[in-house]
Amino acid sequence: MLFFSPLVLVSSLALLMIVTLVRRLRSPLSSLPGPRYSVFTSLPLKWAEFNADRTLFVHQLHQQYGPVVRLAPNEVSFTSAAAVKEIYCSGGSGYDKTEFYNLFTVYGRRTMFSTLNKEPHGRRKRALADRYANSNVMRGESIAGIEERGQRFVERVQQRASLFNNTGDEGAGQVDIYTALHAYAFDCISHHIFHPLGSDSLRKASDETIMLEVTGDSSLQNRLVSYYLPTLHAMVGRVLDVVAPPRETPLADDFVIEATDKRAQARPFTLLSRLGDKVWGLDETTVAAECLDHMVAGIDTTGDALCFLMWELSQPRSLWVQDTLRMELREAEKKGEQWDRLAYLDAVVMEGLRCFPAIPMSLPRYVPAGGRTIDGYSMPGHTIVSCQAYSVQRIDESLFPEPDRFNPERWLAMADNDGGDDGKEAARKRAFFAFSNGGRGCVGKHLALAEMKILLRDVYARYRTLPGQGMTDDMMEMEDQLISARPKGQKCLLQFVADEV
Repeated sequence: MLFFSPLVLVSSLALLMIVTLVRRLRSPLSSLPGPRYSVFTSLPLKWAEFNADRTLFVHQLHQQYGPVVRLAPNEVSFTSAAAVKEIYCSGGSGYDKTEFYNLFTVYGRRTMFSTLNKEPHGRRKRALADRYANSNVMRGESIAGIEERGQRFVERVQQRASLFNNTGDEGAGQVDIYTALHAYAFDCISHHIFHPLGSDSLRKASDETIMLEVTGDSSLQNRLVSYYLPTLHAMVGRVLDVVAPPRETPLADDFVIEATDKRAQARPFTLLSRLGDKVWGLDETTVAAECLDHMVAGIDTTGDALCFLMWELSQPRSLWVQDTLRMELREAEKKGEQWDRLAYLDAVVMEGLRCFPAIPMSLPRYVPAGGRTIDGYSMPGHTIVSCQAYSVQRIDESLFPEPDRFNPERWLAMADNDGGDDGKEAARKRAFFAFSNGGRGCVGKHLALAEMKILLRDVYARYRTLPGQGMTDDMMEMEDQLISARPKGQKCLLQFVADEV
């Protein structure tokens, strides 16, 4: 038939390519800064994603083209505080999420994090937000559980290290903090969700195995194929599973389902107690899905952020920071000051989250129907727009001089005799994006900050840390996961040197 002749097929394909090219060249996005290929294809961006390097790829584009970059034919990245406010805060919860978040459904159910639209997200958030309010985190059993697990971390250090200052042996006193910190994070988040049904992975090997299953996940490529190429994934999924394993966490599933079955035992401050209330109308599978989502997020984010931060504090270039922090902690101990009132500890955590945000990557959103203007550029409806914390907290060097330098003192009040620093202190705080912003920002912010500060207090009030033998910088390079990032080597040896008594 004529329709299937080579000439007709080639001509049709050429016509389609011309129409597509004209549309993209005439798109309002055509005036945006960015690499030329972004007009035609998203392949370079996807290649970076598949190689666990999207965050740095996007950041390098911002360094080259500025605060607004076209990443792909229908995707744009921003770094300004004004863009963050428009995308993530306008209308309370910002723009709706893209289908990318379908990758975060659990047991086939949407959790608060994976809901795409404002209304269902708002309903779920009302059911659980008060469990993460600072007033609940800092109350009684909740904060006592974090304090107890901080002490267990120190006990683990003491048990697993032959302390350097006692032996003098090179390489003694070493602890793999990557594993220990993720165990600490697991125990803290599961305490907050399930107590008394939480984990004790700092002391129990069986619980540590659950944590290792979660943190060792290597399903990035498999999940990206399922998202970008669902037909291909359906056709070759079994073959793909051999070279790029799917996400499977049977031990974590069993742990959460068993705890959910016993939800009547959960203490009043816990998330499980709240979600189990019949007033919210959540069935057992939905409750388990929400709990597992929070548990996994709480392990990876806090564990990775603390790991990157303690590694930096242990570097020769940052020992002055560690010494200053230790001095503040020792003085606070003498005076009986509380950890949540220590200015330098707060600055260290803020700078750690600036340099090593737990979720450094883009958080994609759809521009609403009718379009919007962002940073002076017209964005058509359904354009994918995003900001990534790694770049938002680095690109503007008027706010963050020497952006790649770890310097907690940038967060301390720098008031001069006139009583201010030209508003930059407030601007820096507005540009802080480690927990996202707006109504869909990280609900666990207060819990994460408490966990980080208590752990740092308990460690650095007793020990000095130094890089462990055999550790190299490339082992601590950032390796992207779907939305978080971890050290490439999945190991971080530090040497713990105890204070002399």
